[in-house]
Amino acid sequence: MRSWLAPEADKIKWDDSELFASRLSRTLPLQAAVNMSRANSLERKSQQSQSFDRSTLHDSEPQARTSHVEKEKGDTEASAIPPEVAYQRHAADDYPDGGLQAWLVVLGAASVTFSTFGYVNAWGEFQDYYEDIVLRNKSPSTIAWIGSVQYSLVFLPALIVGRLFDIGYFKGPLFAASTILVVCTFLVAECKEYWHFLLCQGFGVGISCGLIFGPTMGVIAHWFKKKRSTAMGVVAFGSSMGGTVFPIAFRNLNIAVGFKWTMRIIGFILIFTLGIANLTLKRRLPPVHVSGGLLNLKQFKSPAYSIYTAAGFIGFLGLYTVLTFINASAPSQGVSGDLSFYLVSIANAGSTVGRLASGIIADRVGAMTVMAPATLLAGALTFAWPFVSGKGGVVAIALLYGATSGAYVGLLAVPMMALGESADVGRRTGMYMTILAFGAVAGPPISGAIIDAHGYKAVGIYAGSVIMVAVVLLTTARWFVLRSWRGKV
Repeated sequence: MRSWLAPEADKIKWDDSELFASRLSRTLPLQAAVNMSRANSLERKSQQSQSFDRSTLHDSEPQARTSHVEKEKGDTEASAIPPEVAYQRHAADDYPDGGLQAWLVVLGAASVTFSTFGYVNAWGEFQDYYEDIVLRNKSPSTIAWIGSVQYSLVFLPALIVGRLFDIGYFKGPLFAASTILVVCTFLVAECKEYWHFLLCQGFGVGISCGLIFGPTMGVIAHWFKKKRSTAMGVVAFGSSMGGTVFPIAFRNLNIAVGFKWTMRIIGFILIFTLGIANLTLKRRLPPVHVSGGLLNLKQFKSPAYSIYTAAGFIGFLGLYTVLTFINASAPSQGVSGDLSFYLVSIANAGSTVGRLASGIIADRVGAMTVMAPATLLAGALTFAWPFVSGKGGVVAIALLYGATSGAYVGLLAVPMMALGESADVGRRTGMYMTILAFGAVAGPPISGAIIDAHGYKAVGIYAGSVIMVAVVLLTTARWFVLRSWRGKV
């Protein structure tokens, strides 16, 4: 009102009070009417605006109140970001998915699988040699405990090393475990009694391989996303190469220089390959201090994760039966002794193709989509293995079984990224590998006991059956992830 009266007040002669009073008396009622009209108009517009978009009116007020607060917090936000948020922001960035540093990491990881899984996958050669020469007074199932303990311990420490990797410990444990693996390999050369082999080759080699292998899979996830399955296939290629080289080297060096120097030469090979791994492996993302301890039991509320874990446990009760006993069974199937020594190497050569091809295909259709049919074929070949006779048939079984089982094993850890939060992948993978280890430790001795009691045909039926159960569970886990039979996972 004051602003409307001000121009009129300038024209009033203040010395003429009557004229001023007269004009003011006429002006006030007019102004009151105008103000009332304006108020009514504004009220109608306000009601129309509220009825048209009430939510917009409500949302605008908090934004206005908080805008200046956000501006003040902007300067200190970087220093107050929680580790979980920092990890997610880094993970959201573009992954290198290639480049010199990323592929050097893959080279180092392939050197790790060559030195760990490749070494352990050569156990069939050791089993056959120990049965015939070093431990002739022990049954096959008793000797198989060395290999099963060794193999299971590749997975068992994953729970601890996965957690350590999440919080930033990687290079130190890698170097320490590499040293232990080399020392234990040299010590195997001096073993004479069964418990010596069980301690050095079973527990020593197994634990050190597990400490090296576990966090290496996590490093690959730091550098690759779109090409992760391909990278994992190349990494798994190292395992197949080791599984091919070590049995042949063991066989020929044994003849040339004897058992002791054979193990020492293998130790020198490990120094070279593990040296490459220690120099090239490097993490990219910052450590993450997720809540909780070693276990995240809430993860098992996820049907997909629980069923996938059960599939791994049951599958490993029978998956490595063929690789463990194919050398020993070959003479009874009409294969000469000279050729039987190479069957494990032939299987691992087939595994090379299976792991590389499965990684490339999995990038297009999904890891589980590849694993299920590959494992189905591995189960069918396990059924057929003891019923085949002749050199050609047994070699074909070894080659095809290596390719199909290699496709499954090479992609084991890939689905973990789809089964939970990325910040917890180390702990989640560790729990999975630990449970899987119990299947790996029990599988070969159970198979050995069945061979002692009923022969190779019975163990083929047992191992093939449990692998088929694992295929059903794997397919079910895939459905729970997608809620459909179609899709990529």
